[in-house]
Amino acid sequence: MRRLFPVTDQTASGADREWTLDELAEAYAYPASARRDDAGGTGEVAGTGAGGAAGTGGTEIGDVAGGRGAAAPAGGCRAAWLRANMVASLDGAAHHEGRSEPLSSAADMRIFGMLRGLADAIVVGAETVRREGYRPARAREALAARRKAAGQGPAPVIAVVTASLDLDFSLPLFTAPLVPTIVLTGAAALPERVRAAEKAGAEVIVAGDGPGVEPGRAVRALADRGLVRLLTEGGPRLLGQFVAAGVLDELCLTMSPTLTSGYAQRIAGGPALAVPERFALAALLEEDGFLFTRYRRV
Repeated sequence: MRRLFPVTDQTASGADREWTLDELAEAYAYPASARRDDAGGTGEVAGTGAGGAAGTGGTEIGDVAGGRGAAAPAGGCRAAWLRANMVASLDGAAHHEGRSEPLSSAADMRIFGMLRGLADAIVVGAETVRREGYRPARAREALAARRKAAGQGPAPVIAVVTASLDLDFSLPLFTAPLVPTIVLTGAAALPERVRAAEKAGAEVIVAGDGPGVEPGRAVRALADRGLVRLLTEGGPRLLGQFVAAGVLDELCLTMSPTLTSGYAQRIAGGPALAVPERFALAALLEEDGFLFTRYRRV
């Protein structure tokens, strides 16, 4: 793996080797703004990552109007940072025949695992859970000390976004996780489906006044529970909702050197923004023709 941006001594040397877990962890560290006040003193995430100086953005959890600058609850979380991790082919496909795996690589899967290992919670849409066969996140011994130092549990929480709660609650994702799975839904969710989720061991959080989930409320609800380092893996519809709501702070996009043709979705779907939102390149890595990009909201 080579670092192409930002330019460093390693870039100049043209080093191309498999990175260690510690190197990947530092390269993808959350900014210091995503922290818990009650986690290990300052609770700041070690390192500023490959993007240089730590960002000062993130979604302030006390701001119900969707803006910024609201005071944080005493002894709780300061700001949530929502990062997305997606893969796309050269012609813009987010999947091939319904799954992202054909677009991936060994290096992509290492980064996928690292991003999960750094997160407090993984936010995913119900359709992606069904299509990709989601299982509980596992604890990784190699990251145990890093997670403990950051005030995190042994594994990230999986948070499923669903309006209908049309999920198989007998799956291990709900019945056998290391930490209880969260189900984010709207106030109009069917009571019997809510009871089924809770009976399976999931925590149900209402994050919307209607049938669906409001993205900003979902982020705040997770942050209220101390889950501030957030990672979403889509799918495209959910990512599109986060983009439209203006709560996405960072995009980790793997550019796969593949062509698929066909009619696959892009990485984000839904109505177009009135004005395209600008993101700035924070880091760029390369291995075997795959480009691993990090963009942060300007």
